[in-house]
Amino acid sequence: MNTVQTFDAGALFPGIPAGIAIRGWSESSPYTPQKNPHYLFPPWLEDIVAWLAYGQDSLYLFGPTGCGKTSCVKQVMHALNYPVYELTGHSRLEFPDMVGHHTVHEGTMHYEYGPLPLAMKEGGLFLLNEIDLLDPSTAAGLNSILDGYPLTIAENGGELIVPHPMFRFVATANSNGGSDHTGLYQGVLRQNMAFMDRFTLVECGYMDEEEELRLLASHAPESVDEATLRQMIRFANAVRRLFMGYDAEDMDAAIEVTFSTRTLIRWVCLTEQYLRLGREDALSRALDRAIVFRASHATRMALRELFQRIFG
Repeated sequence: MNTVQTFDAGALFPGIPAGIAIRGWSESSPYTPQKNPHYLFPPWLEDIVAWLAYGQDSLYLFGPTGCGKTSCVKQVMHALNYPVYELTGHSRLEFPDMVGHHTVHEGTMHYEYGPLPLAMKEGGLFLLNEIDLLDPSTAAGLNSILDGYPLTIAENGGELIVPHPMFRFVATANSNGGSDHTGLYQGVLRQNMAFMDRFTLVECGYMDEEEELRLLASHAPESVDEATLRQMIRFANAVRRLFMGYDAEDMDAAIEVTFSTRTLIRWVCLTEQYLRLGREDALSRALDRAIVFRASHATRMALRELFQRIFG
């Protein structure tokens, strides 16, 4: 039988002091995320642990694309055997999409729960990604849930779902809810202040060089040496700075793509494969397929110029 269990956060997560109690489940479920054996927790892991120990409000993680917001939440929930019910926001998402709908099964009409009531009923985590893409009026429909009140499903005969004590809500976004002032993330909308006041906010960022080096080395231990990995990280950080609007005077073209950690891993893994195939241009060939081909013509030229500066 799956029961609530108290864990010592220091025993589960690197760098977290012992003696901090957080709650999870004794056994995993089909909705519990899988463990990533290569995963390295970011510095803001401690913010998630503090939020779990605090046990109040919901959590809002924001930061640049691909810095690991969603993956960090999932790896924490894996360690706690937590079921995660996930949904990605967009401008056309409506509140009923989160709650559920009627469907026909074997000739009989029945109500099918969406991720929100499932998480509330089962004591799971409702993970709403890209929440700042939602229409503010749709997001505001979550206010009573964020305050801890039951969910009433009028479409299912007025069913009342009282939130399980273990129910948690996490949102991820590129902005802090105040809209995107950089112009980098199309579709981001300014959210209602009353809605945002119901969250604990945590700003997330990319890993530092040594952390990314360890991560990349775990993905390409054979063919790519440490010096090359450091150059790759240097290149990725330069692209990130250009994407965020720094060092723009060094380039003739704007940069509309950036290096997420997953893109960097893709570059390393492809490089190793092309080296095995005997390609002398393995590094640049893999770079094209990892990120460059996604960019405009002007940005492609700029990225290749930057590549020549760093790698020669």
